[in-house]
Amino acid sequence: MNRVIKTVIFAFSLLFYMAAANAGGAMTTMNAGAVMMGAVPVINAVNEQQQKLPEALSNPRRTMETFVTAIYALKSGQKENNTELKNQVISTFDLSDISSLIRRNKGIELAHILSSVMERTKEINLDSIPVNPISGQYVYGRYSQGQVDIVLLEDGRWLFSQQTIKALPAILEGLIASSSSDEALDPQIDLPLTIRIESRIPSFLRGSFLLEYWQWLGIFIFIVVGSAADKFLAWFLERRVIRLKKKYQNYQDVEDDVLRPLGLMAMAFIWWFGIALLNLPDTALVILSVSVKLIVAISTIWSVFRLIDIVHVILVRKAHKTASRYDDVLVPMITKSMKVFAMVVIVITAADNFNVDITSLLTGLGIGGIAFALAAKDLLGNFFGSLTVVLDQPFQIGDWVIIGDIEGSIEQVGFRSTRIRTFYNSLITMPNAMLTTSKIDNMGARRYRRMKSMLNVTYDTSPEKIDAFCEGIRSLIQLHPYMRKDYYQVYFNEYGPASLNILLYVFWETPDWNTELRERHRFLLDILRLAKQLNVEFAFPTQTLHLKQDSPEMPANMNAQVFQTEMTEQDAFEMGRKEATAIVDGTLGQGVKPDPVRFP
Repeated sequence: MNRVIKTVIFAFSLLFYMAAANAGGAMTTMNAGAVMMGAVPVINAVNEQQQKLPEALSNPRRTMETFVTAIYALKSGQKENNTELKNQVISTFDLSDISSLIRRNKGIELAHILSSVMERTKEINLDSIPVNPISGQYVYGRYSQGQVDIVLLEDGRWLFSQQTIKALPAILEGLIASSSSDEALDPQIDLPLTIRIESRIPSFLRGSFLLEYWQWLGIFIFIVVGSAADKFLAWFLERRVIRLKKKYQNYQDVEDDVLRPLGLMAMAFIWWFGIALLNLPDTALVILSVSVKLIVAISTIWSVFRLIDIVHVILVRKAHKTASRYDDVLVPMITKSMKVFAMVVIVITAADNFNVDITSLLTGLGIGGIAFALAAKDLLGNFFGSLTVVLDQPFQIGDWVIIGDIEGSIEQVGFRSTRIRTFYNSLITMPNAMLTTSKIDNMGARRYRRMKSMLNVTYDTSPEKIDAFCEGIRSLIQLHPYMRKDYYQVYFNEYGPASLNILLYVFWETPDWNTELRERHRFLLDILRLAKQLNVEFAFPTQTLHLKQDSPEMPANMNAQVFQTEMTEQDAFEMGRKEATAIVDGTLGQGVKPDPVRFP
């Protein structure tokens, strides 16, 4: 699998390089065409160039002064403004013929070579350098391998010429081979590492086949070392993860090879370091640098994402230990934000390594900002919808919600969408933009779960029975452990077309719907038992023809004899309480509060 990944990455790298090369050629052609088509009057062009001309490159003396000041500051180990100093050094060279993908590194290397050449020839006297040579060229020194000169370009800048850049390695090699001048230092001091390595290569490895033999050997060695480092680091990290999983049992869902990308990243950095030491030709350096930089970028993103996944597991475990479910919403958003931030940082860093002009890219985005805003309208809406969930907290993971025509339990909240598990067990993915405009009915946030109903009893039920029945229901409410005790209503409420209607308005304080259903079931059964004990009959829509007789009949149920018209209200209340207590004692038992419903 790893070989397949490496092969794909290498092939993609070559395609990327070919596309970049073609794009560079196209841009060069476009620039040339633009220059020809934009041929304005010469006076205006000269004035415009003079306005844009940097003062540090306005004449040979200023160019030499800029180079010497910046390179000596870099070689002295000055860390302040290091990037600015490197940019100043590079700006003194005409690097237009060198690929932009390696231009910066190549410019720094050439700057150190030129500094070594100057140290081995003669002391620089800035006052002796002409300000405006008539020939348009200032020659610092002539050597058998070439010359070092500063020439005037068409845009008015004075830079070290392309011929100087091409001849610098050979000039330095000749100076090292020959005896140094009186002002020169030790030939091996202040040399770039690549030059020092190359100067110690034996002659039998200096032959060439596309590359020199020692360069082929170096590439092979670094490939072997990088691959070995990849395998060893991957094995070592996997063993460490397995040990940690044995020590901490709560993290068993972490994969054993979660840190595998770190080995690939180590291999890529070894290759990157090795390529920089081999002093390869520009063409080979461009191809290999692009490939290795791309592997570095991919492996870095992969490694950072895996590390964030570990952080995610740790945060989720801690969130589950807290009583608040708000953490369950916040943790995924934090880890996703970390991944987005890491992606942005890595992409910007990779773009800088590939010499992509971020400023021009941002300027282009600014010009097309209106079109981008229109295209990203839904994306921004979903993002602000997720912020609404985080800041307003309209629901939490597991809450039963009704949003528009969607009803179900919240399962996951992301930056773009929210997933709701319906009661049909289907999964609905709803864009977060709807959360900013829709009404959210959070059924899971209820403190109490209400039931409002009418108990319809027959018209032949006596008032004493109704009083006893209502008081018995009130006692059931007080005796049931999950029912709200401080607010409920049980009263004879209205005369219906075919029944006497008793209002039943009660609440349950249950943690979930399952427990509510169970307690509702128990309560309704106890009401039914109470009605049977008190000989209270429930009515249903009927029409009864009643024929009155002179002699009264004895009641069918002998228990009805206990209800006499002479019974006081207090006696009826006492009988209802007694029967209700007997019913609860015969079912659940007083003072017993069953646990909420839990599924295995």
